[in-house]
Amino acid sequence: MNPEETTGPILGEESELTLGELCRACGTSAEEVTALVEEGIIEPLGSGTRWRFSGVCIRRVRKVYSLRRDLGVNLAGAALAIELLDEIERLQARLARLERP
Repeated sequence: MNPEETTGPILGEESELTLGELCRACGTSAEEVTALVEEGIIEPLGSGTRWRFSGVCIRRVRKVYSLRRDLGVNLAGAALAIELLDEIERLQARLARLERP
């Protein structure tokens, strides 16, 4: 088995994916992605039927599904948890910068 088939390329924030590519990468449907957009968990680039998503959206979608699977939270609860986790990351980065000599 080709390792790239199981892990795929590493995508950064500057990478862009179509709706179909995001669905395949996360093993989800367009309807589920639309629900995540409506909840504010991920934000599409562009508008209408030509949505594109940054590579970071893959991580966010997977995190949401982990929270839902592991903790049984609903979509609104997952959105709140993601927001709080993002804030923790920002604060940790800020603290690390302040602690540098």
